Amino acid sequence: MEVIYGKNQQIEFTRPTGIGLGNFDGLHVAHMALINTLISESKQGSLESILYTFTKHPENIIRKKLFTPLITSVNKKMRLLEVTQLDYTYFEEFDESFSRMSPEAFVRDILVDKLKMKLAVTGVDYRFGYKGQGDVEYLKVLGRKYNYKVVTIPPIKIDDDIVSSTLIRKHVKKGDMDSAFKLLGRHYSITGIVEKGKRIGNTLGFPTANIYPEEYLLIPLDGVYVTRTLLNGRMYNSITNIGNNPTFEGQKVLSIETYILDYNEDIYGEGIEVFFLQKIRGEKKFNGVDELVDQIKRDIKSAREYFSDMNK
Repeated sequence: MEVIYGKNQQIEFTRPTGIGLGNFDGLHVAHMALINTLISESKQGSLESILYTFTKHPENIIRKKLFTPLITSVNKKMRLLEVTQLDYTYFEEFDESFSRMSPEAFVRDILVDKLKMKLAVTGVDYRFGYKGQGDVEYLKVLGRKYNYKVVTIPPIKIDDDIVSSTLIRKHVKKGDMDSAFKLLGRHYSITGIVEKGKRIGNTLGFPTANIYPEEYLLIPLDGVYVTRTLLNGRMYNSITNIGNNPTFEGQKVLSIETYILDYNEDIYGEGIEVFFLQKIRGEKKFNGVDELVDQIKRDIKSAREYFSDMNK
């Protein structure tokens, strides 16, 4: 799969293409169904397959005061898409000028003339063009004008809920990682470089790996979670605290601190990915260090029991 950044790379498509259209934040199970359909339909039509998406969430440009956190970063998207049989992933830079394109201009100038589209694959609620004025029916009208086929993917339901990025955000913000897992098809995760924090964990006997998430990334509800941590290609059992350490005065910055079970190496400067499996408890202010240490021990015990049950 070749990755293209539309604003910075000039590439000329000469062969006809099939294009998957959407924001694809999360790459959840419904997105993957669309991608699989795109790949299959493109192969049948001897087309090159392109997933067309954005580096930023369009709503963060259009509705500046209503911030929409991202479920997946660009780097995470690329890692997830690399295992598919897509020919290209095309990242468009969604900015003010792009947002003002009319629906027809977007289809004609970008999709048809530039990307040589002969097949469009979308969800039923896909919108495009200035203020989202274009919908699937209009995409089909333009398809007759510009000679391309449109395939729509029906909504996918899990436990009577329609799978959507909006619903996944709600679950993650509530700390409901089990529900998020069902809709994503994988555990929600956050990546980062391990940085030196206040070393509070070291003084308590539980050294933690502190990471600071990428800008715009969705953060689970404050609390303690059973997690797994990917480090240097190997997965470790862990627990992770998200919050402001209210037991210790003066800390106002949100921190993500992971204690890797049965691991004692210095990993400052290493990149890790933390997968959130289940919430243990909410964040709490303790009366003293001893009370906090006792609770951490109970949290670790809960995590070990969770992993033990997983392996049965």
